[in-house]
Formats: sequence, structure tokens, C-alpha cells
Amino acid sequence: MSLVGAALLQLTFAAGPMDAALKATEAPPTLRAAFTVELVSPKARRTYRFDPRLEADERWQLTGASGEDSALDEAGAAWGAEIAPDGRLFPDDLRASLGERVTVDDLGAGWRLRFRHTPSENDTELDVWATQRLQAIAWLEPEMGRFLRIDYALPRPVRGPNGGRLTHFEQTYLLENEPVWDLTYVSRYRLSFVAKAGPRTIRQSYEATVQEADFFFATEDARQAYVTAQLDPVTISQRTAR
Repeated sequence: MSLVGAALLQLTFAAGPMDAALKATEAPPTLRAAFTVELVSPKARRTYRFDPRLEADERWQLTGASGEDSALDEAGAAWGAEIAPDGRLFPDDLRASLGERVTVDDLGAGWRLRFRHTPSENDTELDVWATQRLQAIAWLEPEMGRFLRIDYALPRPVRGPNGGRLTHFEQTYLLENEPVWDLTYVSRYRLSFVAKAGPRTIRQSYEATVQEADFFFATEDARQAYVTAQLDPVTISQRTAR
């Protein structure tokens, strides 16, 4: 990266498009989301609805299904079993994940950020192992100061942490801006991998698309605190009234 690029990077982390984009991903922990998501694989399709305001056993509901794919069913069940399934919509550890070394390519309409994912508190042991071997790229729209996409890819086959061999891995997060609270959320997620364990070849490929999302605060006090601390109350009132 050129000296000009290095100076630009230092400035944008502290202020400007980079800092604005990162702040937009940092939703407060009291923000929740009710959403509908469609999981699609080459063999099946599943639609789920989540609403944290319902009773615990009613919050994650299968509302549509076609085809047969046990791996897709396992992915849906694992998501629904999480304490807060809506947490997957908030990329709130992105600032920590970027780490201290980022290469920025200014492509005019967008910036391409190449980085080595730095593990955060939310990462599992498998996440830590994977991020040491994956190449990561984030795409940022500098005029709006918003991230648009994050890609992880395995540049070459590697041995797995428990044996076997991971021969292919691609993971993509597509991001959108939430208009009421002006925050960035994950609207689409893609995963594709191929692993070999002895004579077995394990393949998984699916895409999750958030079709509807309603963002709100856990309590009225939490909403008021966020408005007071972060946003102009008049502006947020106008957005909420839309």
C-alpha cells in the first residue's frame, strides 16, 4: 500500500467513511429484530419466522418447506436454538475483526479492504482456527460511509483441526442499511464448503435471505437512551413516523 494509502487508512479509522461505516454496524445490545428468513440449498428450501416478543417455544417457527436436505434442517435448527437468533443480523464485532492491519484499495465508487480476521469474543475455537487460514475482503461505499459486503475464502486446501481436509470454503455477508435507526444489518448470508474425512466427502452449500425485518428496542427506556445518546430526537421521530 502506498504512503498516501497508509495515511488515508489511519485517518479513516479515526473519522470519515471508515469510522462511520463501523459505527453503523455497532447496534446497541438492547436492539432486537423480528424477521423472516429463507434458507435455500440446491436440494431444499425452508422459511422461518423469529419474533423475540413471543413465548420462548414460539419465537422460532418453520413457516414453509419444500425439498429434502438434512444439512439445511440442521442449520435452521441450530440457528433457532441460539439464545438470540436475531443476533446474527448485527455485525457488531466488525471493528475488532478488522484488526490493526488493513489494506485499502480505492476503486472510486467503492473501497476494497483486505484484512486478516482478528478473533473476537463471539468467535468459537473453530472460528479462530478458520480465520487464521482464510482471506477476508470487505467492501465499503465511502460516500454513504456504509459496508456493503464481507467475503471470506480459503486460498488453498488445508488440514482440518480434527483431521480430514478442508478443500473449499467461501462465506459471504451482504449488508443493508436499516432506515429507521440508520444501522447496517446482515440481509443475506452465503456459505459453501467441501471437506474430506477419509473416504467421505462432506459438502454444504446454502444461502439465507432475510425477507422482512422489524427492528425495535427491548424497552422504551432503552429506545429513549439510544435516541438521547446517539441521534437527534427530531430526526428519529421523523424516521419512525414513515
